[in-house]
Amino acid sequence: MKASVVELRTKMKEVLRALRRNEAVDILYHGKVSGTIFPPRKAPRKKEIKNHPFFGMYELRYKNQGVDEIMNDLRGGRFRAF
Repeated sequence: MKASVVELRTKMKEVLRALRRNEAVDILYHGKVSGTIFPPRKAPRKKEIKNHPFFGMYELRYKNQGVDEIMNDLRGGRFRAF
């Protein structure tokens, strides 16, 4: 969608509808694009730590152990000292 500076003020509902439809809105000033309003990005989904590639490296060494057990073993004595 393209909208002039004046149309931003007078037709804001239409601009917001375009953004809800995931359309970018080009802002025109004297007929030339001076900026663009983009719709918000979706927040990325959080990955589970147990699916991180790091834990796949030790798959054979740490069979049937959870993430907490693996991290406790890797941290060793310095973590347990406190």
